[in-house]
Amino acid sequence: MRTDEGRTIGLYFKVSPEEMNLIEKKMEQAGTCNKRAYLRKMAVDGYIVHLDMGSIKELIKLLRSVSNNVNQIACRCNETRNLYGEDVEDLRKGYMEVQKEVALLVRKFARL
Repeated sequence: MRTDEGRTIGLYFKVSPEEMNLIEKKMEQAGTCNKRAYLRKMAVDGYIVHLDMGSIKELIKLLRSVSNNVNQIACRCNETRNLYGEDVEDLRKGYMEVQKEVALLVRKFARL
């Protein structure tokens, strides 16, 4: 280790063959072949993305709800040949909830 670079502390660790393959693939994607520089850069400047899947689960729940409402209304329309204003309003409210959740999710992704 060259002390003229100001780096005097050694870090040593072992990895599995699978982890080594992943590191080499990521180095290739980054366009570097200097393993020390790559690992140093990732340790200092790299970041971990933790996704909160709660928002996506809520969105899926809302989409299922709207889908169920659409199916029920379609069945009723086929039976009675009538479309009720209350049904349309329920669909509109469900759609607005889904739209709000999607906008919230997009804002969260934009912050990443």
